[in-house]
Amino acid sequence: MDYKSKIILIAGPTASGKSKIAINLAKKINGEIVNADSMQVYRQLKILTARPSEKDQKSIKHHLLGVVDVRKRFSTGQWLKECIKIINLIRKKKKIPIIVGGTGLYFKALVDGLVRIPKFKPSEKKKILKLHNKLGQKQFYKKLVKLDPVSKKFINSNDVNRSIRAYEVKKLTKKSLYKWFKETKTFFDKNEFVMTYVDYPRDKLIKNIKKRIDRMFDLGAIKEVKKFNLIKINKLNSVNHVIGIKEINSYLSKKAELNDIKEQILIKTRQYAKRQSTWSRGHMINWHKIDPKSKNPFKKILK
Repeated sequence: MDYKSKIILIAGPTASGKSKIAINLAKKINGEIVNADSMQVYRQLKILTARPSEKDQKSIKHHLLGVVDVRKRFSTGQWLKECIKIINLIRKKKKIPIIVGGTGLYFKALVDGLVRIPKFKPSEKKKILKLHNKLGQKQFYKKLVKLDPVSKKFINSNDVNRSIRAYEVKKLTKKSLYKWFKETKTFFDKNEFVMTYVDYPRDKLIKNIKKRIDRMFDLGAIKEVKKFNLIKINKLNSVNHVIGIKEINSYLSKKAELNDIKEQILIKTRQYAKRQSTWSRGHMINWHKIDPKSKNPFKKILK
């Protein structure tokens, strides 16, 4: 495979070692890394989102890390627009783009294209937002699933932003958000992608997650949340759902002990990793599975 003309994608669950694999590969093939993690884009949450270290970022050029203020919403469409721009810039430098992260929808948008839904009037969007505020996420989600049953397969019951978006699309266009997806044009030819997924054993992944949580607290996760709390943020912004914020705030308000919140963070992170793996099984069936423990995981793929 002539990888010099390719765009390399590295997906996988949290704590699977994606970043390390991407950095090692970038050094070997003259690549630059583009972040595909929806939480690592936020500037003020470096520790809780497990952003690559300054040392790692200096060793290889990284893009789209810590570029968005937590007060701003950052959509899949915005990420895709920036990602395409960066891919083209990397290619102009005769380097290889390596897209790495755990946000499945980012990869789906890049490979399959982004849906072109008509713009809605602010008054229409506001009406649906008011409905959400009145019902709360739990009841609103039930209403969404009743209106658009297929959404249950793609949207987590706790995902506020995507629930609202799916509801307004179905309500205002009479067509499911996921039907719009199927009718979408792509930005690159699929043959340009080398699509890989880090296949990490579940038991070892859990051990990695435990180590990561301990390291986060050692690096100053509590201090990071204290600073985050001083910023006025819209309650609907997805950044509020970063794992660890709610738990650390329970500790700060003396509602929970430190060991208890570490266990809660572990449970939530394990659940998140499981959702990522489940999503990949449905959407990344034909992707190359790579072994994170291999000295050269791309040997058979990039010949």
